[in-house]
Amino acid sequence: MQNHATTFYQRAWRWHFFAGLVVAPFLILLSVTGIIYLFKPQLDDLMYSQLLKVAPTSQAMPADHLLMAAEASMPTAHAIKYLPPTAADRSAQVILREGDNEWLVFVNPADARVLGKLDNKHNLQASARALHAELMVGPVGDAIIELVAGWTLVLLCSGLYLWWPRQKVGMQGILLPRKDRRGRLWWRDMHAVLGVWGALGLLFFALSGMTWTGIWGERFADVWNRFPAAMWNDVPASTPLTRTLNQPHDQSVPWGAETLPMPPSHTHHGGDDAGDHAASGRISLQQVVDIASARHITPSYSINLPKGERGVFTVSIFADDPRNDATLHIDQYSGAVLTDVRWQDYGPVAKTVETSVMLHMGKMYGLPHQLVMLLLCLMVMGSCLSGLWIWWRRRPSGRLGVPPLPESLPSWRGAVVLLVVLGVAFPLLGASLLAVWLLDMLWQHAQKLLRPLPAIK
Repeated sequence: MQNHATTFYQRAWRWHFFAGLVVAPFLILLSVTGIIYLFKPQLDDLMYSQLLKVAPTSQAMPADHLLMAAEASMPTAHAIKYLPPTAADRSAQVILREGDNEWLVFVNPADARVLGKLDNKHNLQASARALHAELMVGPVGDAIIELVAGWTLVLLCSGLYLWWPRQKVGMQGILLPRKDRRGRLWWRDMHAVLGVWGALGLLFFALSGMTWTGIWGERFADVWNRFPAAMWNDVPASTPLTRTLNQPHDQSVPWGAETLPMPPSHTHHGGDDAGDHAASGRISLQQVVDIASARHITPSYSINLPKGERGVFTVSIFADDPRNDATLHIDQYSGAVLTDVRWQDYGPVAKTVETSVMLHMGKMYGLPHQLVMLLLCLMVMGSCLSGLWIWWRRRPSGRLGVPPLPESLPSWRGAVVLLVVLGVAFPLLGASLLAVWLLDMLWQHAQKLLRPLPAIK
């Protein structure tokens, strides 16, 4: 009969195996796509310098001229977003929508010459973002990513339990790989060492990434990220939230402003085409740019154009330093600033989440920050790849090689507490844990029932 410690160890090993086999491929994908987006500034300059860089100019043309030039290059499309030049030697950008397609058009601010265009949904960075956010399959992919983040917590807890030294040993094999090991033992050391060094980083990635998911993250934001009614003269009712401006391939509104209601423009004077920037009564795009400048919005902001007669201009910046975040909703007719939300308007939870997101994305401290995040991503990839290789080498031919079930059933008490805690904190993870646990119990009972009876002597 196995003692309790042995039974618990085998159970932890079995759950670590299941979690790793399912989660590891996704963690590798998330690490690769994360690295691509991590180095977006460098990669963009390397790949699209002819579109992004222009001769420095001290006098840019009005934003409306640049917008019209972009629209003229694609007469069947309409503009949905404008991105002013971020510096004197950078181009302006206009996002045009044509049916289900989006194009990012680059315009020289000095003479309104169109420099070229990119598919806004299927370039390298947009594809990496969409894969990272929802596997490019919509809400189902988003739910899968949330499950992966949740099961990563199971992987970490079980892995750290298996790694925890139970005998007095040195650093070798615990915090450093043993130099004299070869073959599977060497890979085991690499898996454990990379896993433990990268554990805090992986935990941070999982928890900070969870705040952007569409199920748990959206409900978390609805509970903890609210704005007081005193922010508005007339509280918007039954209006979409600002989060609707964000897309998996294109992020412009900060997390801290996602639950902000979008107020309507107060007066309409005709013109319901979002791309008709010359609509009667609408203020010019350059006026919106001037409002942003007057309110000291940091360069690299974007302007979402109004949708319909009651729509608003939305100026937003998802800043590398979240203290520079800003989200403004501007009446498209009067130019009145209906909402102006900054860092100081965020609650403590929103400030914490916004900071963790920027740390997650490696944007706050320049190249050193990028390199630290790169190292953590490589540790995660190394631990996953070494774990998969160990499994592949040790599995019996033609079989999955699942670790054996313990001879005795585990304690119900600990399992119930774990399920309740996880179920309350992360309902989707809790439901999946309950399902896997029940299936494992049923399989264990089935194995016992199918075990041949001992021969009668």
